[in-house]
Amino acid sequence: QVQLVESGGDLVQPGGSLRLSCAASGSNLKNFIVGWFRQAPGKEREGIACIPANYGVTYGITRYADSVKGRFTISRDDAKNTVYLQMNSLRPEDTALYYCAADADRTSYCSHYGPNYENWGQGTQVTVSS
Repeated sequence: QVQLVESGGDLVQPGGSLRLSCAASGSNLKNFIVGWFRQAPGKEREGIACIPANYGVTYGITRYADSVKGRFTISRDDAKNTVYLQMNSLRPEDTALYYCAADADRTSYCSHYGPNYENWGQGTQVTVSS
């Protein structure tokens, strides 16, 4: 079990950048696959980025949804027990509530499939508007 807290959401103009943080407590986040998801009003939750666990053996690579590929980057800082989502070239359609989630099955490849993740944060709001 791991507790997750997202931060970094804000109101930003189109073309701007934000960095979201997902800080963990209760367990070492490097033993978990971590994904970022988002949900806009009236839309289904979308998995947008994921990163494999990092415990000496790494299964697969980071993955991105087509909607964010080339603009968003997921990364880890194991010393801070935190995963980040760097978001560049933001668009109005990126407006959503952003969640991070952790999957304890560290021997799997990371995925955008929400039910794989047992632990979820409360979300941080990102609004892209002029």
